Amino acid sequence: MKSLDKQRIKLVKGKKEYFKGIGKIKFEGRKSDNPFSFKWYNEKQKVGGKSMKDHFRFAIAYWHTFCGTGGDPFGAPTKKFPWDENTNAIERAKDKMDAAFEFITKIGAPYYCFHDVDMVDEGATLAETERRLEIMTDYALEKQKKSGVKLLWGTANLFSHPRYMNGAATNPDFNVVAYAGGQVKNALDATIKLGGENYVFWGGREGYLSLLNTNMKKEIDNFARFLHAAKDYARSQGFKGTFFIEPKPCEPSKHQYDYDAATVIAFLREYDLMNDFKLNLEFNHATLAGHTMAHEMQVAANAGLLGSVDANRGDYQNGWDTDQFPNDLYELTECMLVFLQAGGLKGGGINFDAKTRRNSTDLDDIFHAHIGGMDVFARALLIANDVLKESKYVELMKTRYTSFSRGNGAKFAKGKLGLEDLSRIATKNGEPEVRSGKQEMFENIINQYI
Repeated sequence: MKSLDKQRIKLVKGKKEYFKGIGKIKFEGRKSDNPFSFKWYNEKQKVGGKSMKDHFRFAIAYWHTFCGTGGDPFGAPTKKFPWDENTNAIERAKDKMDAAFEFITKIGAPYYCFHDVDMVDEGATLAETERRLEIMTDYALEKQKKSGVKLLWGTANLFSHPRYMNGAATNPDFNVVAYAGGQVKNALDATIKLGGENYVFWGGREGYLSLLNTNMKKEIDNFARFLHAAKDYARSQGFKGTFFIEPKPCEPSKHQYDYDAATVIAFLREYDLMNDFKLNLEFNHATLAGHTMAHEMQVAANAGLLGSVDANRGDYQNGWDTDQFPNDLYELTECMLVFLQAGGLKGGGINFDAKTRRNSTDLDDIFHAHIGGMDVFARALLIANDVLKESKYVELMKTRYTSFSRGNGAKFAKGKLGLEDLSRIATKNGEPEVRSGKQEMFENIINQYI
């Protein structure tokens, strides 16, 4: 381990070392049998003219990694973290932050992400929560300066507290909307103070359980007004970053207003929010919406709104948001094809919005999970880059659409043909020739390079 790495880790450990016996995780290559090493993720390796570190901008999710204790709808928590032992809310929050920055520094991620109430427990009043955030953001600033770790984005938890059982910005009670506004203001202030590069809105309960008691238009209109107000406030405070909306189709609501990428893009266009907002896409949410993540990424990229990614996966035998760590190489390779051809993410990064399994109760399991996730992304990126540079993938894709690059096809693509023109051409040409899509050949190319 380099002495500089040792110094940085020592500076962010805090009062005690939580992950004892584990040092800085280094790249050792695929032949290494050291479980505490990267086999594929070499942060300095250039792919397509950019280092892996700059491609991915990996971030650690504060909530799952340091707050997720293994509880689920069918059972109590299974994990007892040593940073949760102090009974004083502020001291407990500082212990958790000590552990967080120790882990983030050792795993070598350049960023982290948080909800307001991940950083410190919510107070009895909005003012008390604001005071607690002030204390903890002061502490976080020290940690960031000592470690070099940055804040990728912040957000507010507007879904866990009972006050938000009918939504936050879309709640039928104005007093709840106002409280949500106060909470977002505090979260924005914290994000700006910590130099956060972006801010995320995830409408955890911005939807409905029944249309019988829901004025959908009023709720969606209010959601847009809320986002405009938040955007205007942040800009007035000097925030230069991007706002992200994270789509999700259902769970906990029967139907959520940010259902998928296409729905969110239509919403942003309708309410004049395209200039300030992009999308933060999550793998498991794409699955729940009946899409692949590659589809969601392509939809966002087509609109120039591929902002950031929450990395995880669902269980195809389980119909809910399991937030497992990513390990499907084929799925990720398809996503990295979209990623590279789109020129990467617009402001965001790859945030591991994933949690170790309920029965993974050792602290070193957290390292194994993130090492595996970072490695599978790196491997998929290398494969996708080889496919684009070495195979006939790009050429085959272009060939399939060559009829739009010449003759009448080119005229149509430029908007120079009307419906009568199309009818005249069809009458002259007769029945079109059936042309194969070569799907299996495309699939074989991916498999060949994996």
